[in-house]
Amino acid sequence: MHMDEARRVMERLERIDALDRATASPADVLREVRGLLDDAEAWVRVEGGDAADDAVTRLREALARDAVPA
Repeated sequence: MHMDEARRVMERLERIDALDRATASPADVLREVRGLLDDAEAWVRVEGGDAADDAVTRLREALARDAVPA
């Protein structure tokens, strides 16, 4: 089961990279990054581990400080 979550995270990262290469708007990239957070949280719930949980927490905090409205 956890391979599905990991795959979703990797696919989301690929979409973010593609948006970056296409010089997408910051709002479009941010929308995908927020989706990445959701995917990463699902992965952490399955995988567990303090390091993964800490990484998701740091991502959530960084997104809370963003300059682009949701």
